[in-house]
Order: sequence, then structure tokens, then C-alpha cells
Amino acid sequence: MTGPAVPGLTVAFVLGSASGGTVSHVIALADGCRSAGAGVVVFGPADTLALLPDNTDALAVPVGDRPRPMRDLRTHARLRAGLFERRPDVVHAHGVRAGAFAALAVGALAIGRVPGARPRRHPRAALVVTVHNAPPAGAVSRIVYGLLERICARRADIVLCASADLLTRMRARGARAQQFDVPAPARSEPAAADVAAARSGIGAGARPVVLAVGRLAPQKGFDVLVDAAARWRDRDPQPRTAIAGAGPLAAQLQARARRRDADVVLLGARDDVPALLAAADVVVVPSRWEARALVVQEAMRSGRPVVATRVGGIPELTGADGALLVPSEDAAALADAVVAVLDDAPFAARLGAAAKHRSTTFPSEQHAVSSVLAIYARLASREPVEQSGGTS
Repeated sequence: MTGPAVPGLTVAFVLGSASGGTVSHVIALADGCRSAGAGVVVFGPADTLALLPDNTDALAVPVGDRPRPMRDLRTHARLRAGLFERRPDVVHAHGVRAGAFAALAVGALAIGRVPGARPRRHPRAALVVTVHNAPPAGAVSRIVYGLLERICARRADIVLCASADLLTRMRARGARAQQFDVPAPARSEPAAADVAAARSGIGAGARPVVLAVGRLAPQKGFDVLVDAAARWRDRDPQPRTAIAGAGPLAAQLQARARRRDADVVLLGARDDVPALLAAADVVVVPSRWEARALVVQEAMRSGRPVVATRVGGIPELTGADGALLVPSEDAAALADAVVAVLDDAPFAARLGAAAKHRSTTFPSEQHAVSSVLAIYARLASREPVEQSGGTS
């Protein structure tokens, strides 16, 4: 990775429960920091830390995905003590819960409020918060999320927002914020044998393959995809719908598919996503919200036709012709769009070609790392970071 040299700098990453895009992004940032001469430490839940490379300097801190007062008190104390021991120059938190914990811990350290330590002032670590997601559903959750957003907005030196709607939201909270496009990691083109093996594992035979990839969680809208798949069960040949990913809704989705008599196979967590994408006739992203969905970026780079929901940062990512966009929560519209792609080979080819062409404009992972390193360097030298509308 190229970028400004930051020798002697120490960067602490703070994560909540995360997988997929957030974890791969942090791994890339950590690698970039080390290549630039900076020290790195990562704080987060044990299950998230388990996804990092074995040589990562890490400390387990149980940043949960929902409020639990006693656990949260322990989390704050443990994070505060860990930061006191490591004395990072920059703390970069990912997600508003991690950001709020980091903000409170950094503030406490600046005035020496650490058990067993004599109270005295220390240079405050610079705080960066990346907001990856929109507020969750539910009135109580939204109220809590809004409070966490305000803490991040008021205390972070800069807030990086993964899509334009998040940028608008965080600036309305008073944050110094800029949009930061989190890129999908570069992947090599899969071998023909790997693509054949992936397609064989899906069990479609000569039938069309409709593929979705993501965590089996409510945000991803896979229940809507199951309902859409039930609508094309009488087609000949019937498409085979495959969902790659793991998560808490696996059993519910399987039961829903049985009730709807929908031909849906859950593939579980997979490490051969490029081969799966290449094996698919259409890639479907039925999410209720996304920022810059990594699977959309990867599908577009591979030249696959994409059907996705018109939510969050997806329209900005795909543009007018990089995907066929439909409303969220609409199984009928989703089913009709998939059928339109499967029934019109020239249209599918044009859609895939336009997606691949547009993907050449996406920022690379190397560019993203260089941009973040420049932010760290400016913050560590106490220079202000200018707000902007896109990746710096």
C-alpha cells in the first residue's frame, strides 16, 4: 500500500460486532498503517477479533450491538484501560456504538480518569469515527442510535460516512464529516474449474442461478427474496435461488422457503464468492438499506447483471445503468425484475457490461488506505481535516 509515511504513530481501531466489509476494510487499514511505519492495535468483541489475521495485536472488548448497562460499563472500563496502556495517537472507531465508547474513553484519558492512575492531563488522542450503517428499525433502537450519533458527532475530530445519506444525517447532528467510499477488496478472477465447482455445489444443473450474498440478518431483505422466488416456482426451467452467508435468520429463512414452496438453497458462509458470482446468471441484492454494498461492487466488477433495491448508497453506486433497481420490501417487483433479466439475454449482457464499465471508476482499496493515512497524519500533527463530499 502507498500513502504518507507515519513512523512512530500508533493507531487503535475499535470495532463492534462486525463481519464482511467492515472487517476486511479494517484489515486493509491496519496493513496500510504497518506498511507506513505505524503501530496498530485493535479492540473489539472476541468473535470479531477472531476474523483478523493471527498476528494482529488485539484486545477483546465486548462492544455489543445493543445496550446492556452492566456489560457496557465493563466495556467502557476495559477500553479505557486498554487505551491508557497503549497511548495511541489516533483512535479510529467503526460504527456509532464503537464510536461512542471510543469518544467517552478518549475523553476520560485526556484528564487521567483511569483507575489506579494519578489524575493528570494527557494529550488527547485524535478520534475518527466511520459510520457504516443507518439506524436500526424500532422506535427505541432509533432513539438510542440517535444519542450515540450525537456523541460521535460532537466528540470526533472527523466522521467518515459510507454513503451520501449517512453524510447528510451526521452533518445534521453537527459532525465534521465527509463521505468515504469503502471499497471492496481486489480479488483475482476465478479459475474455470472453481466456477464449475461453485455452480455444481449450488445444484442448479442447467437451470438459471439467482445468487444473493450477505449476512442472514433482517437488513439484507432475504425474506423478500424468498417470497420473490416463490413467484417463479412454476417457470420452466425454474430458477435455482442460492443465498451465501451465515447469520441468525438461517432457520427462519429455510422454514419460510418450505412454507412458500420456493426453491432456495442456503449455502452458508463461503470463501469462494468470486466463483459464485461468476456462476450466477443474475445477482440479487434485496436489502432494506445498504451504504456501498461490497457484493454490488464485486458483482459489477465481475460483469454480472445485478438486480438491487433502490436504497441508501446503492443508486449512487450503480448509476442509472449499472443495475436494475426496484423498491425495497416489494417481492413482486423483485421477481419481475429478475425474470426480465433471465428472459432477455441481450438485456442481461448490456446490464453486465455497463456494470463492469462503471466499476472501473470505483476507488481502489489502495486509494482508500492512502486517504485514511493522510487523515491520520494531519490529525496527529493537530492539523484540521477539511470536510468534503467524497473520498479524499
